[in-house]
Amino acid sequence: MENNNQIIPIIMNKIMSLSFIIRIVISTIYLQTLYFKFTGHPDSVYIFSELGLEPYGRIGVGVIELIISILLLINKTKLLSIIVSLGIITGAIASHLLVIGITIKEDHGGLFSLAIIIFILNIVLIYLHKTDFSKILKNKIYIQ
Repeated sequence: MENNNQIIPIIMNKIMSLSFIIRIVISTIYLQTLYFKFTGHPDSVYIFSELGLEPYGRIGVGVIELIISILLLINKTKLLSIIVSLGIITGAIASHLLVIGITIKEDHGGLFSLAIIIFILNIVLIYLHKTDFSKILKNKIYIQ
């Protein structure tokens, strides 16, 4: 039987692997939506027009999502990018619920569903990295 000193590194390795897989999924979702934002796809233009943010909001959110997608995959910046991602996606969910609706131009709630998935995955990441976030909140370390 393995003692605790051998089990803890194995568990931590599995948690970090799960964290990286989740970060890849979030990055992939963000990256696949960038095409629509950066090319001025009619659905994207419609959404940001409804919000009164077209075109600067569409491009600005796209740039932020591109940055998040990159920083999520870098260990030194993952905590900051998780928080920024949670903020961006909370805004997207609020926009759907309060202004533009869940279904956009007959997408059957597809964009809203992706936003909910990203939100849930960010919460899972916060849980997986709760020790790191706890240290930040206690001002023992700074986000690098």
